[in-house]
Amino acid sequence: MLDHMTGGRANAGFARGYQRRWVDVMAQQTHGIHGALPHQHDAVDEANRAAFEECFRIIKQAWSEDLLSYEGRYWRIPPGATPWDLESTRRYGAGVVDGVVRAVGVVPKPLQRPHPPLFQPFASSERSIRWCAEEGVTAILPPLHPTLEDRLVRLYAEVSGKPLGEGIGVLRDVVVADSDDEAMALWADSGLFCGREWFEPFGFSKGLADPVTGEAPSLFDNGLALVGSVDTVTRQLERLRARLPVRWLFAWTYNGLIPNAQLLQSIELFATRVLPRAADAG
Repeated sequence: MLDHMTGGRANAGFARGYQRRWVDVMAQQTHGIHGALPHQHDAVDEANRAAFEECFRIIKQAWSEDLLSYEGRYWRIPPGATPWDLESTRRYGAGVVDGVVRAVGVVPKPLQRPHPPLFQPFASSERSIRWCAEEGVTAILPPLHPTLEDRLVRLYAEVSGKPLGEGIGVLRDVVVADSDDEAMALWADSGLFCGREWFEPFGFSKGLADPVTGEAPSLFDNGLALVGSVDTVTRQLERLRARLPVRWLFAWTYNGLIPNAQLLQSIELFATRVLPRAADAG
């Protein structure tokens, strides 16, 4: 419905989640309703991933096929031999054979065919990147060490057969203000705060560590965060594009943590002053 309402401009994003309280919901019938014990994490994670991929396949079929039937490890559609003897179905419907539902129709179909563009946020493992490449899903990388980003971008190209950078996007903090000092102060109360208090305890900083030395790179010198004045953020974005030929930039902003006036100004400056200059640079 959203795809029709927007004239075919809807995108769809799918992710398993990165917290145990989210991820353990998936495939819980395989490891008990109360979740897994710590030593069972690998087995539970494997079940979660399998259930996620099965759900993804069902959604794609529901979008692209007139009638849907599916027999998987976790889901059956229809769920069994459901009796169905409705005159209106015989006249106008489909999917019923000998009075039993054998397939279901999902409507409305998306306006974009076969379906809207697909994305997976926070894709950072080689397995996730391979899956995205095989399924035609655009993988969105969180801020990672440049050597890891480069390896994952090249892996996606190798598996998908697409040009380097095609099918890959990056997530970045974006805060633009009249001066570098103002932007950094806004970021300290938003991006830096969230990273320290929320994302770092879940292991996000591990992806920033140098695989050899364990040291973390400068976020701003490597375009891992886009924070500063128009000139500064333009240079950061140009450096990012020079080393990483990705096609998508997901700008992470902070509703509620940055005052609304400054947030609107940041978005406007990025859209009207930074992006045109970066585009003109190639």
